[in-house]
Amino acid sequence: MSNQSLFSRRRPVLPPVLPRGEVLATYGTYADAQAAVDTLAKADFPVKQLSIVGNDLKSVERVTGKLTYGRVALAGAASGAWLGIFFGILFFLFSPTGSSLPFVFAALIMGAGFGMLLGIVSYAINRRRRDFTSTMQVIATSYQIIVDVELVNRARNVLGGVSNEPAAPSHPEAPANPE
Repeated sequence: MSNQSLFSRRRPVLPPVLPRGEVLATYGTYADAQAAVDTLAKADFPVKQLSIVGNDLKSVERVTGKLTYGRVALAGAASGAWLGIFFGILFFLFSPTGSSLPFVFAALIMGAGFGMLLGIVSYAINRRRRDFTSTMQVIATSYQIIVDVELVNRARNVLGGVSNEPAAPSHPEAPANPE
């Protein structure tokens, strides 16, 4: 998944519509689908005509640890310290004397203290609802590369004719089992 650069031109936001075209290949991982698109890009294929579509989305929550008062206090102190540093630097920059560096340190200590206190109180109130930390991801079980119909054969040739899709018969009118 790639993001636009901050310095690139703004493009109009496209409405959420599924891409049209033919399935070039299906891959089990996003990295494999991305590698196929990279292969096409290196062969000067018009990659603007491609889309990677994730199918069968699943939400996965991975438990990363157990919450304790110590962890909550440390996390609250860390986030409060960042907020304290921010306000301390603002006071330092806009103070008329310019020699207010101790204010930055004091704001850091006060921010860490308030953050720790708020973290502990919040955890004590919600303790039995959620006693663990976790990360949440949305993943797909398969990834398809969709390409414009006019460019399917060219893309398959670039990828070496290797496709994970079943091959379609060359003549649809032909009988499936000639005897």
